[in-house]
Amino acid sequence: MKKITLLILLAFISISCKSKKEVTKKLQIDATAVKYANLINIDTAKEHVFNLASDEFEGRKTGESGQKKAAEYLASHYNINGIPKYLKKNYFQIIPVSELINKRRKSTSNNPSENVVAFIEGIERPEEVVVISSHYDHEGIKNGLIYNGADDNASGTTGVLLIAKAFAKAKKDGHGPKRSIMFVNFTAEEQGLLGSKYFIANPILPLENIVVNLNIDMIGRIGKDRQNDSDYIYVIGADRLSTELHEINERMNSKYTNIELDYQYNERNDPNRFYKRSDHYNFAKKGIPIAFYFNGTHEDYHKPTDTPDKILLDLLVKRVKLVFHTAWEIANRDERIAVDVEQEKN
Repeated sequence: MKKITLLILLAFISISCKSKKEVTKKLQIDATAVKYANLINIDTAKEHVFNLASDEFEGRKTGESGQKKAAEYLASHYNINGIPKYLKKNYFQIIPVSELINKRRKSTSNNPSENVVAFIEGIERPEEVVVISSHYDHEGIKNGLIYNGADDNASGTTGVLLIAKAFAKAKKDGHGPKRSIMFVNFTAEEQGLLGSKYFIANPILPLENIVVNLNIDMIGRIGKDRQNDSDYIYVIGADRLSTELHEINERMNSKYTNIELDYQYNERNDPNRFYKRSDHYNFAKKGIPIAFYFNGTHEDYHKPTDTPDKILLDLLVKRVKLVFHTAWEIANRDERIAVDVEQEKN
């Protein structure tokens, strides 16, 4: 009997030690995530927003010189931060003029355009890819006025650059993600999601390898429905295809950022139809889980008054950290997130 009791005691001690080691390991992982999230800061955010939304880029209209300058700006910063290109020649997925026509919106481009693509290879499951995206195009110049598009979407594009830099530094320090991370800045979103449509129709990797798309479009301002409470972000679509994605995003927010997650625009009967109005939707139509981060529209939406001086940089940074932590968790967890629904209906 004494021998049996001793064995039980030893087994209990062994389990306790194992549990303690697992908890310690988890705490270490959390501390590592926080360390690299803290590289996402106001100073760098300000630099990118004010550059991307400057008059120099002439409103970044698809196919025009300002959009080309913005594409080069993005590629140069990926290169400076040691984030490799995914494509063979450079960071650009070229979209021909024939694919930049939207007859319904009566919009077209006289020149080809570019999606900008950068890539950090995973160290354990490199074939599984987390895509973090934004669109970087805007309205260009109308009636002699530059539509700078600071919130729409220099803010989200800044977010992608900040997250990419944090993941790159983590990998350089020996904390690379288990899964690969692809950073995509889409063109021609304003013409009808044409950049992401081309990306999905002409995939540079098997679509089944994409674990999730986290899409950031307008995160630097306060929407017209939230004027009295700025500490929020609208999250759209996270539960449409994967309950697990929704739960992860909520858990990361509770753990790290404590922003109010507002699901007002996630309702299926939402008259604004925001779920279908940014680049994530082309992923969702292929059954790829998505989460769309959005601050809502405001008085400067699609106007020349959407200027960088109006961006709330502290709020932008906090929202970006939520996306970073969600991406970090998805990229480093043992299991790929589960898909609940095979394909989203149009």
